[in-house]
Amino acid sequence: MPDQEPEIITEKPMELGVYARPKRGFAAADMIAVGLSAMWLVLVGIYFMFMAPAEETSQGTFLVAMLAILLPIALIWIGATVIKTARVMREEAARLQSAIDAMRQAYVSQAQTSGMGVKPAVERKLDEIATATKQTQNAVATFATSRPSAVEQTASHPALVKPGVTTDSQPALALGTPPPNTAAPLSVTDFIGALNFPEDENDVEGFRQLRRALADHESSKLVRSSQDVLTLLSQDGIYMDDLTPDRSRPELWRMFATGERGPAVAGIGAVHDRSSLALASGRMRSDAVFRDAVHHFLRQFDKTFANFAPVASDEEITKLADTRTARCFMLLGRVTGTFD
Repeated sequence: MPDQEPEIITEKPMELGVYARPKRGFAAADMIAVGLSAMWLVLVGIYFMFMAPAEETSQGTFLVAMLAILLPIALIWIGATVIKTARVMREEAARLQSAIDAMRQAYVSQAQTSGMGVKPAVERKLDEIATATKQTQNAVATFATSRPSAVEQTASHPALVKPGVTTDSQPALALGTPPPNTAAPLSVTDFIGALNFPEDENDVEGFRQLRRALADHESSKLVRSSQDVLTLLSQDGIYMDDLTPDRSRPELWRMFATGERGPAVAGIGAVHDRSSLALASGRMRSDAVFRDAVHHFLRQFDKTFANFAPVASDEEITKLADTRTARCFMLLGRVTGTFD
């Protein structure tokens, strides 16, 4: 039986990934240190061979000479060691960061996988309670109270009551002259949609409503002033979509439309975001252009809403209060003390 060749067992290196320490050879810092040390020794040898004095040297002079020779070499190697240590620390920090990122990714993946299962009973119950509470608040806020009105509350009726002009159809002028303005009045739906502005560049209906509002003389003033203020607020990172104001009752808005101010209508100023309030308040004090734009916007909102409230239902007032323009009014009204 022929002798079997002994099997050579090669141990496979453990794959440690980011934990494996790389092999470090003769680093560039070591080569530079060796070069500088050799250069220094050559210079010292030249000095002692050709330029050193011929007088006898005492023991103290010899020690000083050795110190002058060896101290620069020691400093060179200390510097090289510091450079190598810093490089090692950077590599260790990079490996540690990679390990932390890998652990975080694994944790997130595990959490997402486990989150696909059925929620615990307590969490489901809390979600149901929160949903029911929100629905109740919305129902209370949007409940339309019955009240006598000479104007029929439909989505197609005019949005604003202009001073001195009734909402009835305009009578024909004498001699058969047509009315000066034959365009259809701006409807409540288009007015509210314009105050909320288009959602994005693909919002065809939003742009149509915005064009209709800009074509109307009265509503265009509010829309343009609102657009100016929203643009200025966005420069400080304040966006109306980030604000979540509390629902306020339509009765408070109607009181505001009739001229009520102060604590009686404080529920309208339902924006409580401290960061946005602080940023807007600071800019009111430091930016005169922003301050003028805000006061102009508030005046236009007061005037326009006073003409809107008499022809709007409670549900329409609630929808208007949820627009970006109304949220801007709540924020700036709090800043300027309208509800104090």
